[in-house]
Amino acid sequence: MPTATARTTRASIKSRALRALKRLPSSATCDDMMYQLFVRQKIESGLADLNAGRTHSHATLRKEFGLGA
Repeated sequence: MPTATARTTRASIKSRALRALKRLPSSATCDDMMYQLFVRQKIESGLADLNAGRTHSHATLRKEFGLGA
């Protein structure tokens, strides 16, 4: 059985998803809906990483991708 925290998190995710979908025009397609949810998930994941200190400097990324210093 899910914990209270898990239920609250799911409810919160569901309500945020519903709000995002309600902002789509009535002519939106299923692809539009999926894209909206995908982008939202990626943004929230990135913000969680940032808040947890999981970041990389520009110099590190440039070096990793072979773009010089």
